[in-house]
Amino acid sequence: MRSGAIRDLLAAACGLLVLLAVPFFVHSPAFFDFVIRASAMALFATSLNLLVGGTGLVSFGHGLFYGLGAYAFALLMQRTGLPLPLAVFATLVLSASAALVVGGICIRLRAIYFAFVTLAMQMLFYSVIIAWSGLTGGDQGLQGGIPRRALLGFDLGVQTNLYVASVVVGILGLLVMRHVSTAPLGTSLRMIRDNEPRAAFLGIVVWRAKLTVFVIAAVFAAMGGVLSALFVSGAYPEQANWPISGQAIFAVMLGGISSFLGPVVGTLILLALNDVVSRFTEYHGLALGAVILIVTLVFRRGVLDVVGAQLARRRAPASGPQNVAARP
Repeated sequence: MRSGAIRDLLAAACGLLVLLAVPFFVHSPAFFDFVIRASAMALFATSLNLLVGGTGLVSFGHGLFYGLGAYAFALLMQRTGLPLPLAVFATLVLSASAALVVGGICIRLRAIYFAFVTLAMQMLFYSVIIAWSGLTGGDQGLQGGIPRRALLGFDLGVQTNLYVASVVVGILGLLVMRHVSTAPLGTSLRMIRDNEPRAAFLGIVVWRAKLTVFVIAAVFAAMGGVLSALFVSGAYPEQANWPISGQAIFAVMLGGISSFLGPVVGTLILLALNDVVSRFTEYHGLALGAVILIVTLVFRRGVLDVVGAQLARRRAPASGPQNVAARP
């Protein structure tokens, strides 16, 4: 294994162990709820950044797959006899199939056209959810809960069990996406982002690479939707409406597009701000928007991008004289 892959694996293992140890010391339902929501949104936002930061494909409709994951999983659990693992697998396969169709239409479009066609696809899906009330429950959503939520003998209806499952799925999902971003596919995608004609000249099949990452991103967004459906014990139109895509975009912008963990940091900031602001005012949407605007103007490149740039500047003066002195 490459040293970078080993380092990523060790970091993921340490993070997982720390989060799994938390329930032995902290007994706060609010904290467990926060981590479960953050796991779902972190998968969603990081998958979006595979497109935005990794490939240069700005999608305004990535929430389509988040909502599809939530609704497909909830419907399978409510209306079939599938056990939970098979329902999750079927949901991911369905989401990948949908991504092949949507991606096949969108990836050949450029810049703003790609962004708005993906948004149109999401709004079409949202309209189907509202109109097909016999299947989806319409604007009331899929009520009645999610039955048979046992996984490996653990009832995910118990908050701590769902917390553990969300943490494990979230860390593993991030690790896989990290591998994708550092693999040869990730290198090809960055070449496409920086100079698409040159990438094609060097032999990269651009449409195939774009479609591949589009499907991968959709699968992980759907996995975030599955965790969200487990958390709310159902599926609701808000999980498929356009603001959910806006939340993922805000998370990416707040945390940093150039850093892999940027969307995770942005997710934590966004959820924490939302929870804090909603406690003090009923106009939490307006207040949260103002806070996000201020933070975005101050940290124009995202928190981790700014921190990384500052660290690079501090290292540069220290290394400069050494390099000069070393010259013959």
